[in-house]
Amino acid sequence: MDILLKVKKIPGGMMVVPLLLGALTNTFFPQFFELGGFTEALFKSGSTALLGAFLFCNGAQINVKQAGTSVYKGIILLITKVGIGAVLGILVNHFFGVAGVLGISPLAIISSLTNKNGGLYAALAGEYGDSTDVGATSIIALSDGPFFTMIAFGATGLAEIPISALLAAVMPILIGFILGNLDENIRTFLAPGTSLLIPFFAFPLGAGLNLSQLVSAGISGIVLGVLCVIITGFAGYFVFKILKFKYPQVGAGVGATAGNAVGTPVAVAAIDPSLKVVASQAIAQVAAAIIVTAIICPFLVSFLDKYEKKRNNIAKG
Repeated sequence: MDILLKVKKIPGGMMVVPLLLGALTNTFFPQFFELGGFTEALFKSGSTALLGAFLFCNGAQINVKQAGTSVYKGIILLITKVGIGAVLGILVNHFFGVAGVLGISPLAIISSLTNKNGGLYAALAGEYGDSTDVGATSIIALSDGPFFTMIAFGATGLAEIPISALLAAVMPILIGFILGNLDENIRTFLAPGTSLLIPFFAFPLGAGLNLSQLVSAGISGIVLGVLCVIITGFAGYFVFKILKFKYPQVGAGVGATAGNAVGTPVAVAAIDPSLKVVASQAIAQVAAAIIVTAIICPFLVSFLDKYEKKRNNIAKG
């Protein structure tokens, strides 16, 4: 039937297809895989463990001589993603107030644009980049959650960097990195996991999404998601391009919004009561942005990948 070949022909197919299947299952049959045991762990609740194994395998592929490159790439993407999201949100707040523009509040803009989907970025980096690109995941993990949103709204005194969460994101990569550099055979043994595990953690990630959230958010939520991919995705690509990294298309992988970003408006509104008036709408819009970006960001990375390969072939010719 050539199912695998057909899936691979779809941009980011090894990530997108399982993710969409998971989202469709959760939308129309939310309890289908809630059987407990191995079934629920594999198809519903096990994305964290599977993603951890994926990062572990990728960490083993990073040569000790390349470790600094991963940190450098991560810092660059972190500054780009957070900086653009914060500046846009602050500008909208300055000119249009807390209600925002086109029905999209500054709270929704900053919550969605400053948060990146680590799992999706790691998968795209694994498919279109190299181990140093995947290794950058541990650095840009800082952009997950409400911390940088609070900074943008001047609430830095009420928030702290979640060191424990950062360590949790870094540890699988670090342990894999150590083992892979201690023994070349371990690096070789774990190499298949850098691609094999992608569809396995993609499905349960999708199973945490509900497509009905697109309806409740309306056009504004969809627009927010599209803008997030276009603005931060292309920004990541051009920054990598300017710095002459080998796979600039991977930079666009930060164009997707993190799943936990949906809780950011609530966290920020709890600290600043003046934002409660737009918090509920922002939640729906961010939820829509999570789904929209998860779907179209892989297409952007795939498009840029084809463009780069075509351009390089022309240059060689």
